[in-house]
Amino acid sequence: MSPLLVKADKGGGKLVEVTPASAGWTHVGFAAHRLAAGEALSLQTGSRELCIVVLTGTVNVQAGGQTWREIGGRASVFEERSPYAVYVPLETAVSITAVGDAEVALCSAPAATHRPARLIEPASMTRSVRGKGANTRYVCDILPQTAEADGLLVVEVVTPSGHSSSYPPHKHDDDNIPTESSLEETYYHRLNPEQGFAFQRVYTDDRSIDEAMAVENHDVVMVPRGYHPVTVPYGYDGYYLNVMAGPKRVWHFKNDPAHEWLMNTK
Repeated sequence: MSPLLVKADKGGGKLVEVTPASAGWTHVGFAAHRLAAGEALSLQTGSRELCIVVLTGTVNVQAGGQTWREIGGRASVFEERSPYAVYVPLETAVSITAVGDAEVALCSAPAATHRPARLIEPASMTRSVRGKGANTRYVCDILPQTAEADGLLVVEVVTPSGHSSSYPPHKHDDDNIPTESSLEETYYHRLNPEQGFAFQRVYTDDRSIDEAMAVENHDVVMVPRGYHPVTVPYGYDGYYLNVMAGPKRVWHFKNDPAHEWLMNTK
């Protein structure tokens, strides 16, 4: 088993969790929870900011003296529409209650700024298409660097059957802006149909990290550094939710020079 692959507890309420302590890094935290109708999840953000992403289903969220009712609504992460999300600052109590069966993601990073909790509506999110041919994928920026936060960057990507994503391979582990920024990252994978699998490789130039992983539904891949492409086999569609954070809240990446020629193909 790769030390970078976190297998899901598919039968549990907490599907998967990554903390800075478990990952051996500084910034990114991630968890995905499955909630039955009427079930509630409560937590304190402490010294961290939080982005709650309603992956599927509908929930009520209370945070910072505000309540947002019946947000969400997607039956699947593969629907062609953006999710609802809620940004919550540090030192804030949070309660999430499922209206019907739901799945939520908790994305976190260290924070120092007290700002209001806020609803992030689907209409405010930018949707785009990246790549071409069998490298085409569909991107939704949930919490981009243009939105207020201390460290968090959150984005979801759908990769069609037989396509590659995060490709050509790129990395963001060197604090060398504007060429490259240093960001830890998690990939939370979903597959459609659910029995499918995808492949993700994480590798560095010197191959001090070189891991190739078969990922299944609800698994997480941790990317502390290095390039990290994804390939989805024919017959299945892939989805992943990315959480990034680092010393500076900006996304600059460097392509693997060995594969950058792919950017120039017709």
